Amino acid sequence: SSGINAEYGGVSEVRELKTGSRNVLVTNDNKKEYVKLLCQMKMTGSIRSQIKAFLDGFYDIIPRHLISIFSDSELELLISGLPSIDIDDLKANTEYHKYQVNSLQVQWFWRALRSFSQSERAKFLQFVTGTSKVPLQGFSALEGMNGTQKFQIHRDDRSTDRLPSAHTCFNQLDLPVYETYDKLRKQLLTAISECPEGFGLA
Repeated sequence: SSGINAEYGGVSEVRELKTGSRNVLVTNDNKKEYVKLLCQMKMTGSIRSQIKAFLDGFYDIIPRHLISIFSDSELELLISGLPSIDIDDLKANTEYHKYQVNSLQVQWFWRALRSFSQSERAKFLQFVTGTSKVPLQGFSALEGMNGTQKFQIHRDDRSTDRLPSAHTCFNQLDLPVYETYDKLRKQLLTAISECPEGFGLA
């Protein structure tokens, strides 16, 4: 059925994911809607009152109309400030897939990243990890979907006209085999500027 068993204060109850859905069976036709509603319930619905209390307090301090002009990534940078990104630490905690540390594109990648401003480096970090925050213990403590997960550079053998893409759950950059340093740097800058989180499907 399109309900969810939930326990609140030791009392178990069935909550409808949408009005009138208690006796609706999940089928191939409605399974996408079911998963969407289930995710909404798990991530926000079950803590709606806490989220409301937090937002009410937040908007008392900073009115909604002043904050609504920022995207979530811009707001994170506004609150946290620009991180200091140690490229050597990131490089020391990087894994390579179908590339080697001495591959030309990998060398160009590190050269490009070193040439970026602090704000561009923060955008890059947000692009590949989903956040601009550097772990307190350094990049050896970078978290992924399944716990500690190093930054990864994967070779993308598809067209070099493609932009680099990223899988933020895995701290993974898919880097095409660009023919020149200038093209790699330009495509990387375009990707991090136009796609704040470089999400791609694995």
